[in-house]
Amino acid sequence: MAMRDGVMTEADTCREFVTPRLVEAGWGNSPCAIGEQRSFTNGRIIVAGGKARRGQQKRADYLLYYRRDYPLAVVEAKEVGLPAETGVQQAREYAGILGLKFAYATNGHRIIEIDYTTGTEREVDRYATPDELFVRLTSAAHLPQDGAKHLLEPFNLVSGKVPRYYQSISIQRVIEAILLGQKRILATLATGTGKTNVAFQICWKLWNSRWNRTGEYRRPKILFLADRNILVDDPMAKMFAPFGDARHKISGGDTSQSRDMYFGIYQALTTTNADVFRQYRPDFFDLIIIDECHRGSSRDESAWRVVLDYFAPAVQFGMTATPLREESRDSYEYFGNPVYTYSLRQGIEDGFLAPYRVHRVITTVDAAGWRPSKDELDRFGREVPDDEYQTKDFERVVALRARTKAMARHLTDLLKGTDRFAKTLVFCVDQEHAAEMRQELINLNSDLVQQYPNYVCRVTADEGDIGLAHLADFQDVDKTTPVILTTSQLLTTGVDAEMVKNVVLARVVGSRSEFKQIIGRGTRLKVDYGKEYFNIIDFTGTATQHFADPDFDGDPARIEIVMMDESGEQIGATATEPPEQTEVQEETKYPEQEEQIGPGVGHLIGEPPPEPRKFYIDGGEVEVIGHLVYDLDTDGKKLQVVKYTDYSGRALRTLYPTREALQSKWANPDTRAEVLRELTERGISFEELASSSEQPDADPFDLLCHLAWNAPLRTRRQRAEAAKRQTQDLFAQYGDTAREILMLLLNRYIERGIIQFNALSELMKVQPFDRYGSPAEIATRHFGGVPAMREAVTRLQTALYQ
Repeated sequence: MAMRDGVMTEADTCREFVTPRLVEAGWGNSPCAIGEQRSFTNGRIIVAGGKARRGQQKRADYLLYYRRDYPLAVVEAKEVGLPAETGVQQAREYAGILGLKFAYATNGHRIIEIDYTTGTEREVDRYATPDELFVRLTSAAHLPQDGAKHLLEPFNLVSGKVPRYYQSISIQRVIEAILLGQKRILATLATGTGKTNVAFQICWKLWNSRWNRTGEYRRPKILFLADRNILVDDPMAKMFAPFGDARHKISGGDTSQSRDMYFGIYQALTTTNADVFRQYRPDFFDLIIIDECHRGSSRDESAWRVVLDYFAPAVQFGMTATPLREESRDSYEYFGNPVYTYSLRQGIEDGFLAPYRVHRVITTVDAAGWRPSKDELDRFGREVPDDEYQTKDFERVVALRARTKAMARHLTDLLKGTDRFAKTLVFCVDQEHAAEMRQELINLNSDLVQQYPNYVCRVTADEGDIGLAHLADFQDVDKTTPVILTTSQLLTTGVDAEMVKNVVLARVVGSRSEFKQIIGRGTRLKVDYGKEYFNIIDFTGTATQHFADPDFDGDPARIEIVMMDESGEQIGATATEPPEQTEVQEETKYPEQEEQIGPGVGHLIGEPPPEPRKFYIDGGEVEVIGHLVYDLDTDGKKLQVVKYTDYSGRALRTLYPTREALQSKWANPDTRAEVLRELTERGISFEELASSSEQPDADPFDLLCHLAWNAPLRTRRQRAEAAKRQTQDLFAQYGDTAREILMLLLNRYIERGIIQFNALSELMKVQPFDRYGSPAEIATRHFGGVPAMREAVTRLQTALYQ
């Protein structure tokens, strides 16, 4: 038996005691399975110093599966020498995350069973069998006996997309609700977390297992309903492809009733000439899935509500990315509380969604308002009413050309300084503003536009099929252009563009639900293509105010406030108190066309106003007034104006109350890795600290102590010289070559710091150490073996911090 230093490890305990007893209980015998060391999160992406790295994954020692896609319990194992109770808290935590009703904690000899169906926690002699746990689960949930075949129907994995843990929970919860006779069901899943895959698997499991609301032996009739063509065409063609010829899209001229999987948009079902949906019987559909259900179909006064009312006999399942707020209250009142919620915060924490950095960009007219001069006339010779115009009025009441130019200039400079081919969405006030923004961006990027004519495109309702083509190319990760899309309302939902690296807010977004939808355009990860996080570039204060909302569930890594002049140039950096946060006002509603795309789906809200409906100001100046940086506090809840160095010092003090506590862990190579992990998870980067404090030669430990406790700074050279004096006896006990290698290590530390010592064997493979042989040869020939060399290097590192 392989043991560490003569002590049985956790892995030994699992192999010798836990696995055999699980097998005795029937786990591991097909179709039941034992999943060992199963990671169920990817590990949060942490951005520090402009670099992204993964945090730790959540990993269960064992997951016990009743069927391939149906886990029943989690087992947390600890080594024999520890009490079984040591694993209880973690077992409970993982069961809660995974939505499981059973958990076990064990040290190999003793077993503690946690049963959420009865609320008990007790020591047991053996693990329950698979059938015992499944009977307990279905009995506690009062599920019908014939419902097991629908719950246990395997997922369709032809696409290669295995449902993530939260998707599996959502799928099972919805099917359970259906089996219990619930007629209206809601699931809340953050944008970018795969609602379409959830919908597909629910449909597949019910269709393949022949569930229907009448209990007949037939496949169900299912309708996938949304309010935009893009929200049904893409799923129908891609995700739902396994349904083959069972698919059908309802249109005015084709209302086939011989298929099983239907797709439709409200506008096509409720035309001005006829209610197409009435060609189907009220009880025709067994299940209706309403995508983006917060967008209005559940409102009492909605013109589309009639569709849901007509098909009342069907089970109606709504999907939304919007948690309960005033603007989404109708959805929750109609469908009831969600059977499952997976938030933006959870998605980022689990590493399934991209984190984001927020740049707050302020022009003088947004900061102080704009007032016309006496008798000022606009572009059309009209006198501009004397008033104080604020951000919410720009491009709605008064259009300031200089402000749009400044925004375009700033965005262009940001891309030039980072990546000019980073996919960017610019959300403007209306289609006219989007056209003007496009023109300014084209002129500012004329060098690229010469080579790439579609470098900047506008995608709004007016572009029709041309806009769809531009959007398809924008979504294609293998196509270079378009790089920048300007839009207003059209792309706020349903655009699955994984490579969006910049989301630009050039208009006020008062609705929190719409804001979350817009932010969701960038939350999709594409690590293999270099997208690990994205930027929110906020020209209107929208992001700052929404993030100040304590109920908002996604924390930015940083908010930068940049002040700029009329040319878009950044000037001056000042540290001032953050503006008082106020409740975000709802957007002022002006009559304009609600954007749709595709033939026959335009929808007018009120009568269009007489043109022109704005005052157009082509002159004026816009100037810069400062630069602020917002950071999260150490609890990760509030945003406040602090220097990065101040934040780092405060975060360190929460981890280590005293300098001595930090030093004891830092000096030991075995525990230094833990310190580095904790600092990384809090976004602390030594490269960024050295740059911010202008101390490139300081040892990271000294830099941290200086920021946290105002300790004196020492350079790495000073520490190396002191360490050499303290370890003269160490140098004396080895030959010339070993002493030379130890001196090279000290010199390497002076040049590059202590962090590289964490991978000593790798360090010994590169110049100048490789000239002495392989790491094993160096240890054997010059130090008397690997343990002796490690002891010598450890003593050297310890001396550096005495």
